Parts: sequence; C-alpha cells; structure tokens
Amino acid sequence: MPKVTVDGIELEVPQGATVLQACELAGKEIPRFCYHERLSIAGNCRMCLVEVAPGPPKPQASCALPATEGQVIKTDSPMVKKAREGVMEFLLINHPLDCPICDQGGECDLQDQSVAYGRGASRYHEPKRAVTEKYMGPLIKTVMTRCIQCTRCVRFSEEIAGVDEIGALYRGENMQITTYLEKASAHELSANVIDLCPVGALTSRPYAFEARPWELKKTLSIDVSDAVGSNVRLDARGREVLRILPRVNDDVNEEWLSDKGRFMVDGLTRRRLDKPWLRRDGKLESANWEEAFAAVAKINPGKSVAVVAGDMVDCETMFAAKTLAGALGSDLLEGRQTGLDYDCSNLAAVNFNSGLAGIEEADALLIVGSHVRWEAPVLHARLRKIAKRGGKVFVVGPEWDTTFGATFLGNDLAVLGKLPKETADAFKTAQRPALILGGAGLAKGALDACLAFAAANKLVRATDSGTWNGFNVLHMAAARMGGLMLGYAQQGGIADLVKAKPKMLISLGADEVDYTKFAGSMIVYIGHHGDKGAHAADVILPAAAFSEKPGTYVNTEGRVQWADKAVFAPGDAREDWTILRAMADALGVSVGFDSFDQLRGAMAKAVPALGREGLADYGALPVVRSGAKAGAKGKIEAYPIQDFYLTNPIARASVTMQRCSAELLHGEEFAEAAE
Repeated sequence: MPKVTVDGIELEVPQGATVLQACELAGKEIPRFCYHERLSIAGNCRMCLVEVAPGPPKPQASCALPATEGQVIKTDSPMVKKAREGVMEFLLINHPLDCPICDQGGECDLQDQSVAYGRGASRYHEPKRAVTEKYMGPLIKTVMTRCIQCTRCVRFSEEIAGVDEIGALYRGENMQITTYLEKASAHELSANVIDLCPVGALTSRPYAFEARPWELKKTLSIDVSDAVGSNVRLDARGREVLRILPRVNDDVNEEWLSDKGRFMVDGLTRRRLDKPWLRRDGKLESANWEEAFAAVAKINPGKSVAVVAGDMVDCETMFAAKTLAGALGSDLLEGRQTGLDYDCSNLAAVNFNSGLAGIEEADALLIVGSHVRWEAPVLHARLRKIAKRGGKVFVVGPEWDTTFGATFLGNDLAVLGKLPKETADAFKTAQRPALILGGAGLAKGALDACLAFAAANKLVRATDSGTWNGFNVLHMAAARMGGLMLGYAQQGGIADLVKAKPKMLISLGADEVDYTKFAGSMIVYIGHHGDKGAHAADVILPAAAFSEKPGTYVNTEGRVQWADKAVFAPGDAREDWTILRAMADALGVSVGFDSFDQLRGAMAKAVPALGREGLADYGALPVVRSGAKAGAKGKIEAYPIQDFYLTNPIARASVTMQRCSAELLHGEEFAEAAE
C-alpha cells in the first residue's frame, strides 16, 4: 500500500486509491461536483483541485489522479485556494440568481461550496446564457439554465440504470443535458438523478414549491413498496409526509430508491379511511368505534376465525392478529393473498440466501419467473454489475428488457431439467453460480425443481471466503418474510381459509384477495385506504399507514429492520395493534399486551429473530431427495406485476403514480399548462 502525506499527515492508502480518497482518509474535506463514489470518474468540474508533489507546479484534479508512493499533497495552500476560487467563479458565470425560488435551496452543493470556497464577488458582468427547459417526464422537473454539466445524471442513467436516456448535446458554451428527443425518462430508478444533481437543474416535479428542508421533520423508515426493504427517510410537516428520500445502506439499497417507493407519498393523504364503516342493508355507512366493536362482538365467531395479512403490514400487527386468533382458538393465518402455496417448513428455501449485496459476486445467474426490473428495481441495478464483470445471466420466462443483455431460455419450466449447452457450460465452470426464483415461478410450483437445480449445479458450496449459497427467492411484498416467520402460511395457501368457511375473516390491509370466495364470512377490514379490501368489507376499522406507526419489517433476504413513526394517522384512524387489542376486549378474550412495548417484547419472545435488527438465521437449505430432477411442468405466460406503478393501495391512490402509469406505460399524452 502506497504511503502519502496529506497536509503533513502521513498515511497508507489502498492500492488504486485516488488522491481525493487519500485526502478523505486523512480527514480532509475536498469539494466536488462531478465526482460520486458510485459513478465513474469524469474529472470535468475541476472543483477538487489540490497541489501535489512531485508533479507539475499547478493544481491537479484529485478525483482523477492516482495516489502513488511518496506523494506530498496540499489541500489548503494559497495555490489551491486561488484555483478553487477561480473554478467557482467560472461555474457561477452563467448560473442564474434563482436561490430564493429554487427547490434545491438549503440542500444545494453549489450554495454550500460557494460560501466555503468562493471569492464572494464576480468579475463577470456580461449577460448570462439561458437554456431552454427539457421535458423529462412527470417526476423530474428541469431548469437547465442552472445546470453546471457535471454529467452525474448521464453517468447514472448509463452505468447504474443501464438506460441511455440522458446525454449531452453540442460543445463548449452551447452544451446541454437532455433526454433523447426530450422524451420522458421512463425507467424505474429515474428520480435518483434528483438526489445526484448538485444544483437545482433537476428537482422533484411533484414536490415543487412544497416546503423548505428546514421546515421538515425527518424520520427514519423502511420502504414498503417492494420486498427489498430500502432504507428511507420520511420528511414531514405537520401531519403530512411531503417526501420520501433514500438513506445509504450498502447492504440493502446502496443509496438508490425506486420511483414508486419515492413518489407514492402523495397517496398517503388520498382515499384514506379516517372513520369506521358498517355495511347495513348492503351499503356501507359511517359509524363510530363503539358501534364498530359492537358489530364485531355480535358476530361471535368462536373458533371460526381466519386472518389474512396484506403486503405492507408490519410484523407487530401480524403478531397481534395471530395472538387474537390464537386466543379465540384458531390458527388459520395466511399472507399470500393471490393463492401461492409453496412449502414454508424451511424458510431457507424461500429466502434470498446470497444477500442483496452478495448477489453481485455471482458469475452465472439463472432467473426463473421474475421480472426483476418491476419486482425489485434496486436489486436489478445490482444484477447489472454481474453482467458488467463478464458474468452470464439467463432468464426463464417471457422476455423483458434487462438492460444488460441476458439470454432468454423460453417460457417452459422444463428447461430447468435440461439446460442448453451454453447455459450448462456456464454453470459448470462458475465459481459462484446463483439462481433467483420469482413470483411467476412460485405460482407454477417451481420451488422443488429449483432446489433440485441448486443441488445439481452446486449452488451451495464452500469457497475460500466461506460458504457460498446462491439459492434465492425474490418476494414482492414487504410483509412476506415477516409473515412467514410468524406462521402466516397454510399448507394449501389461501384455499385452506376458503375451505374452512370462517364466520369472521380479519383482513389486515389485504387488497389483492378474491373476496367473492368468502361470501359466507363476515369480513372485518383493518386498513388505511379505501381500496379493494374495503369495498368488500362488512366492517371497516381505519388503521395507520406505514408512516404513521412504528414497526418491524423483514425484507426478502431475511433482514429485520425497524421503522419509526413520522406522523399521526388522520381522523379517527388508530394504529393497527390498538384496534386488535380493542377487538380482543369486544370478543371477550385476553391477548396479554396493553402497550406497544409489551407487544414487541411478546413478539421477540415468541420469535427471537424479530427482536434484533440484522439478518435472521434460517439454517441450511433442505436436502433434496435422491433422484429428484431439476425439472418442472408448465409455462410461465406472464409475470404477476402488470403495472409497476400501481401495485399497492397507497400507489393506486397516488395521483403521481396514476400519471406515471398512464404516461410512461400506456402512452397517454398530457398537455402542459400553456398548451
């Protein structure tokens, strides 16, 4: 490792590190606009200038200069100070005086660095240039006169998202950043360029002029739009969450967030259930809590109770409902709303065992029945790294644009038993082979076949760094793994609940269930939106959304994560566990908890893994019976998600998501105000 000296501090830096990274290791702040840790080096803003010896007697861009043995680096010499002032002066030559009306104000790198490293005055008095605005779709607002051409958005689109939608036109003073033919940016991670933009050129269109950052209360939470469990921050003012931003977690979402997870936020205030409702003479009528609980008590179901959990429910709510059902004498619990009935006796067999970060190490990958771009956009960005490193990716299922050149093996699951030669050779020579089984494959009963495939191709093997487990199941619901840990899985799936014909069906925000099959049951819906489940319910008890309660969530890799409460639920809505606790009183049973802390403690006692953050240990994969073949019958005709933007009740209530669906997926045109 080379030794360098930074402002008199001698230190060793990793081989291949840049001078900028060496300075950061020494605790020195280096200003930058174009450099980003997760993007390729462009070296075009020149803000990170430092003085390096031996070398030419001039400031050098530290982001593009390798750190070598014996370098003496100065980050605060008069030469460096004057050079940075000059660069900042040039950057501000054409930058408009928009700070009072710019949505980036208060979070702007250009503002901060102008104060810290600028001259304080400009010697340029000529007219500023202006750039026409570009249209980048319903999510990204552009004011391209502010653009400083750092090209972060261009590099993100090409390298992380894999969609060459944003590029640069012309040269010199005429250079402009734009989308291809000024079309909308349509990929599922497009809004991450808003976070990457260091100035106010790319900002959030739905959030425009809503609030300033210092007005907002910031709360740490978990994204529930898919099963990845991306770490997010909820920014709220008063009783309303105004925006959702990603947090850095290298093990889960790096620092990216899907457009749905970010922009379904306006759905939290629309179509909300804010008071109880009762069905009288076939029509839903508003009621109060006393009337609602009286109606529940009147059902008097005895042991004939079933619980079905929705896709966005926290573990505490599911445990409270399980405890209530158990106190009534029932164990009819199910969370797989659409009818899946795979074997859950060994959770390692339905877990993403390699880990979301670990999947990047795979050198041969087979995807079975999963449209990863729509089911887990943040994971899809990781899969691109496999292909960029030269790994082979194969897909069984209908074709979709992978952005990294995967080989499609057709729709027939029988291919698992007899792979084409190219695929078989790739897995035979792979050091870290991996498989991802998605919802379409689970629906076709391909779990056993994939386990046999894993055994035949040694997806689980010892390596120099430990044990490699490349068998992965990709779920689509934030509540799925937590529900499976709590026993929300019947042997025959939801069909078992239908056969039992329960007198009372408790629906925990389950909006994808076919309720016509429960025509003889009294349906008690505990949820937060007036979606499909509420329309079918006989009793509606208004609950809290994920932003309005603390909760535990388990992502598809078995990672237990905690979310905090950002705002209060609207109207008469209550947190879910309090509703279930009151239901227990109405039904005359005891559940053993009277506070949230008692509930969480009881849950941790029953399932210890849910009492601590981090990866749960599900043990080893089940042993495949001898003679089992990696084959399965049936064809995958379609994937479960038909519309990426409208997969849950919050997204369906969101005006922004509705417009994204209409414009980006279905080609509808929207006239701008002046048209």
